[in-house]
Amino acid sequence: MFPNAIFGFIHLYGLMIGIGILSAFGVLFLYGKRLSIDGKFTDFLFYNGIVSIAFGFLSATLFQSVYNYIKNPGEGFRFGSGMTFLGGLIGGVVCFLIGYAIFRKRYTAKLSDVISVLPCCITIAHGFGRIGCFFAGCCYGKETESVLGVKFPNLAHPVYPTQLYEAAFLFFLFALCSVLLLKKHYRHNMSLYLICYGVFRFLIEFLRGDDRGQLFGNISPSQFWSLLMVIAGVILYCIMRYMDGKRNEKTI
Repeated sequence: MFPNAIFGFIHLYGLMIGIGILSAFGVLFLYGKRLSIDGKFTDFLFYNGIVSIAFGFLSATLFQSVYNYIKNPGEGFRFGSGMTFLGGLIGGVVCFLIGYAIFRKRYTAKLSDVISVLPCCITIAHGFGRIGCFFAGCCYGKETESVLGVKFPNLAHPVYPTQLYEAAFLFFLFALCSVLLLKKHYRHNMSLYLICYGVFRFLIEFLRGDDRGQLFGNISPSQFWSLLMVIAGVILYCIMRYMDGKRNEKTI
């Protein structure tokens, strides 16, 4: 069993969330400088990111509340009954894009200049967040008697630590996106993230043991959004390749 707080008042879940957010902004500024992105535009992304994160937490809570209502409508709609990452990601991205659309004309840099940086920020923040989930004892896996099992205080039997599996995958994806971006100037990190995380999240849902209901048939809400992430990643890749082709034609 693992503690969910240190010194009796520092909750490890909140601590990991804080470390993840700080790491994300640190990556944004560090990579932005390495790639010579306009500093004013990076500052704008920082402030837009803060607002988007706040809205993302609200969206994560709202999505989970809707899932809970679908699962047990007799209990009524209860806002604040948990959070879901994909719901937060959707709300945060929508808020971020709205903010960018409103203020983009003030800057010479474009979203396409930093689109491959953003997955690096998302994955490192999410990775630390999943470690926080591990300490909090949420988002756990199915029961197991194997040596991989972990006993949480709120559960009767050991379970798969799916939080750590996901954290390891996210840190690997962060490293991969970072190498591709900084060494190869790869422009399709966002598509890579959407496809890879969508596939991973769809598969790891089969190991998850915390019941969060079903959306369509045997498909969980997270699996549904994971499929949409994969589709969005493929579409984005095709669009960016098309735009790059058009740009190259103009330079010939």
